Amino acid sequence: MPVLNPPIRKIIHVDMDAFFASVEQRDNPDLRGKPVAVGGSRDRGVVAAASYEARRYGVHSALASKIAAQRCPQLIFVKPRFEVYSAVSRQIREVFFSYTDLVEPLSLDEAYLDVTENKICMPSASIIAKEIKARIKEVTGLTASAGVSYNKFLAKLASDMDKPNGFTLITPDKAEEIVAGLTIEKFHGIGKVTAAKMQSMGIVTGADLRQRSEEELIRNFGKVGRYYFRISRALDDREVQPHRIRKSIGSERTFDMDLTEEPDMLERLEYLAEEVALDMARLKATAKTVTVKIKYFDFTQNTRSKTYLSEFSSADAIYTIARELLRTPQLPAYPVRLLGIAVSSLLYQHDKQEGYQLTIEF
Repeated sequence: MPVLNPPIRKIIHVDMDAFFASVEQRDNPDLRGKPVAVGGSRDRGVVAAASYEARRYGVHSALASKIAAQRCPQLIFVKPRFEVYSAVSRQIREVFFSYTDLVEPLSLDEAYLDVTENKICMPSASIIAKEIKARIKEVTGLTASAGVSYNKFLAKLASDMDKPNGFTLITPDKAEEIVAGLTIEKFHGIGKVTAAKMQSMGIVTGADLRQRSEEELIRNFGKVGRYYFRISRALDDREVQPHRIRKSIGSERTFDMDLTEEPDMLERLEYLAEEVALDMARLKATAKTVTVKIKYFDFTQNTRSKTYLSEFSSADAIYTIARELLRTPQLPAYPVRLLGIAVSSLLYQHDKQEGYQLTIEF
């Protein structure tokens, strides 16, 4: 089946390789080539990031530190340095903006770039992506993986195909074949729970997903079913939004082991508060509302929110409010499998700027 909409954009997705852990290995030569976990300790806590050496043992972000230490006895735990990661992220972003103003950061370590029209008048998105990788290496000493394609879904998919320090181009003539061969859990936007439901329906690959009608997917998965219908056909018309006006900023984690003790829950909340505060700093935003999301072992969930008259943006403020919400009206009475923090009632310091795109042959 041919692509329904002609590809007109040139999109790059850049994803830093094991970002937090790589920064620690860069700054401490003794850590290079060794399994490193950022965050937590052997006795308690949660892993925020893991080096590739640690990932070979099954250590990954959001894994309980005790389990990480069991899987990799030689694992080295390092305290996070969020101010350093934020500074490096700013350096990386300066590299992006030297090529295009259409940059949509997703987090400290990844972003979409629309280079259909670019500042160096280079017609090849692949050449630009390789230059960006080289510039990042030169400026920061770190490696990045890049994916290039004609839409955001495919560009992100491409950047994951050859990590670390990889580069992948997905051209229009190959897109549908690649998507058809993907297992469902490899699709960006399809999480573990949704993947399990799809597999129970006999949807195991992209080719299986493509056999289902849009109506059936919407009936089973709600409005997001329309997105699943389109990406199974390699379609994605979302634009790169350089100054996306977000109504909320949040972060959440599902835990390998349900939490029952208050200190463990508070430690996770503290890390989530750090993540949210970093995102707020990147977006130059302040907030007046904090919401804590709690999902229990049986998948039931509730949310607790509080709104203030004054603005706040620091990790300490967010954590202090979230901690009180966790305890009010009482601590969760059942084992907790997920915690999340979101801030809303946002105020931005910058004005939204509009970008535009030109049609150029791929």
